[in-house]
Amino acid sequence: MWIRIARFILRNRIAILIGLFLLTLFMGFQSRKIEMSYQYAPLLPEDDSTYLAYESFIETFGSEGNLVVIGVKNKDFFEVDEFNQWNELANEIKNINGVTSVFSIGQTYNLKKNTEEKRFEIQPIFPEHIQFQTELDSLKEAFYQLPFYDELVYNKAKDAYLMAITLDDDILHSKDRVRLVEDIKKAGNNYFEQNEQELHYSGLPFIRVITAEMIKKELNMFIFLALGITAIIILLFFRSFKVVIFSMLVVGIAVIWALGIQGIFGYKITILTGMIPPLIIVIGIPNSVFLLNKYHQEYRIHQNKIKALQRVIRKIGNATFLTNLTTASGFGTFIFTSSKILVEFGVIAAINILVVFFLSILLIPIIFSFLDGPKERHIKHLDNQVISGVVNYLVRISLNHRSLIYWCTSIMLVLGIFGISRIKTTGYMLDDIPHDDPLYVDLQFFENNFNGLMPLEIMVDTKKPNGVIQRKNLKKIDELQDELSKLDEISKPISLAEVVKFSRQAFFNGKESFYKIPSNQERNFILSYVSKSNEGMETGIVNNFVDSTKQRARLSYRMKDIGTSEMASLNIEIQKVIDEVFPSENYFTSLTGASVVFFKGTDYLIRNLFTSLLLAVILIASFMAWMFSSKRMVLVSLIPNLFPLIMTAALMGYFGIPIKPSTILVFSIAFGISVDDTIHYLAKYRQELTETNWSIRAAVVLALKETGVSMIYTSIILFFGFGIFSVSQFGGTVALGVLVAITLLIALFSNLILLPSLLLTLEKAITNKSFKEPLLHIYNEDEDIELEDLVIKKRKEKKPILKNKDIDQ
Repeated sequence: MWIRIARFILRNRIAILIGLFLLTLFMGFQSRKIEMSYQYAPLLPEDDSTYLAYESFIETFGSEGNLVVIGVKNKDFFEVDEFNQWNELANEIKNINGVTSVFSIGQTYNLKKNTEEKRFEIQPIFPEHIQFQTELDSLKEAFYQLPFYDELVYNKAKDAYLMAITLDDDILHSKDRVRLVEDIKKAGNNYFEQNEQELHYSGLPFIRVITAEMIKKELNMFIFLALGITAIIILLFFRSFKVVIFSMLVVGIAVIWALGIQGIFGYKITILTGMIPPLIIVIGIPNSVFLLNKYHQEYRIHQNKIKALQRVIRKIGNATFLTNLTTASGFGTFIFTSSKILVEFGVIAAINILVVFFLSILLIPIIFSFLDGPKERHIKHLDNQVISGVVNYLVRISLNHRSLIYWCTSIMLVLGIFGISRIKTTGYMLDDIPHDDPLYVDLQFFENNFNGLMPLEIMVDTKKPNGVIQRKNLKKIDELQDELSKLDEISKPISLAEVVKFSRQAFFNGKESFYKIPSNQERNFILSYVSKSNEGMETGIVNNFVDSTKQRARLSYRMKDIGTSEMASLNIEIQKVIDEVFPSENYFTSLTGASVVFFKGTDYLIRNLFTSLLLAVILIASFMAWMFSSKRMVLVSLIPNLFPLIMTAALMGYFGIPIKPSTILVFSIAFGISVDDTIHYLAKYRQELTETNWSIRAAVVLALKETGVSMIYTSIILFFGFGIFSVSQFGGTVALGVLVAITLLIALFSNLILLPSLLLTLEKAITNKSFKEPLLHIYNEDEDIELEDLVIKKRKEKKPILKNKDIDQ
């Protein structure tokens, strides 16, 4: 088959180039459709019970993820000038297009009882501008008498103050969200210039916009870094600018295709899909290395350019295709996780890894068929004394020290298993952000002063209309709040119970001691006052915490980003308290919010990623069985590639790197890539068996000497290629890059030392008849295409005549 493919490629060079040029233009046009993702990508599948509960909550009470907060720590906050400047900041932000409301101390209100009309009147506590300090001091004391606002917009003990900004959902789902966040920060900078008080920004919309912009910057940076690093390494290896330029051209076109395909699918750029272009460069370059290395080897033998290119395609085309197929399979297993962000990543990565193979197998032979043959200085790398010395040294180790290899491997496995036992599983919402980044520092500010910002919601369904306004249920809500107030990880809640207590205090002329749940008789009076209140009480406040039928109530908390491991136990503890206060036979309750969805999503994702890793092993093992038709050979080929995964997991345990979505990705990706070296080596090993009259020892040595150089070249490229992700601002991206690089480095030595040793030890046990006559022939040495055979005859009766069979040296 590969003879026909080689013939087709080399005889239709111009047509193929034109076709690829037009397709690349099309992909470039499609890439313009790509947008950045500014929303939190759900980790849970849409049919998951936790996800459904969250969607039900949003449908009932509206979005919880449209709040941006600004905090300040200022012991002179209640100085006239400082207070007025804070109010001016609030007014400036309120006038920004896309801001629906602003709430801080300056916008707080009190309830005044109107006995004549039997209703509450909402009155601002502070005027828009205060002239005298005495006036502000008096208003401050009145404000401090309202427990409703304590720890909601201020923390008196820590001199911390908060401003809550509600954003328009339509703006948040449009490209104007970046402008909106920038306008808010601009207003904050004006405030800082006036009084030099440092502001802290946070909230889910703010975090998502900032992280999305960071991803956008890193996307371009990683593309240029990947191109630069790989170009330098290729130049050092091949000593040829032509090789560098055209290798870069291949992966450059592949990047355009990757972006175009993503545009066709309509996938937005996330922290994972943003990594695909540089990944394509890093993974695609080894294709060119293997092809060009073989081209130089063949050209040195017979100095026939076309024959060398033809042999490149037919000798390693199939093996290279299978190595790309296994790599794509490693990424493709993410499709089965049912997580949207990972499915998109898996689909785009798997497709484009195969795309870069086809671009390589088409463009490298075609381009170099038009160029002059390599000069002697360009093929000197084949005689690289350092690389050759390393390979020869590894050959001697495999031949003479197999017992030592097995002892060392066994000891490392024992240490590896112990290291794996030390691995912890956890994840944080801002886990990937450096701890010195303003985004992380600001979140810590709100956690230290207001017990966090991550939304935690409790919904109580009384199963009866008007059930939530019954005194017994209001008491139960208050009882639940009292029990949960013992937990340091969550904030003071906002709920109907708090609003009712606030109303009771107002009913009894603002006395702080009356901030309690009213009695049955008081409840009727107070609720009648509430129902008759002016706009903002019934429609604005109460309806935020009660549905239209007054059957369901909401308790809105904020919590610290404590990590999924602690969140698991906290979730159980909170649910236990909820069930004790609201028995399931009489009430339906739901614990939800973005923090719960994230915790459950991370847990779900990790379980599914382990499944995807197992699937990758099974899938790649099936490919190996199909290639070699030998069960024993499958086992031999898997051992050197599972060993690096164990070592990497052990390093994670020893260095305290937890299992989380970003780190668990390492194993499927690294396994799919590391198997490539095994396939190239075993393919050459099988060919050498036939040429050495089934001398296993000779085949092992010859295969190692020929493929070892390319394996070292590509492993170095992959090591430094993945190493570029270590400069990322995201901890998960850093961990992914470093761990994959380390895994592939271990896999290189595993394939160069352990694999040949296993072949020599097992010898004829694995070289059975099925291996001698495999289902799939990697190399077919039947015939070559000579230069003159590439000319297509104009007359149909004159068919191209193939030359005699050639025995490769």
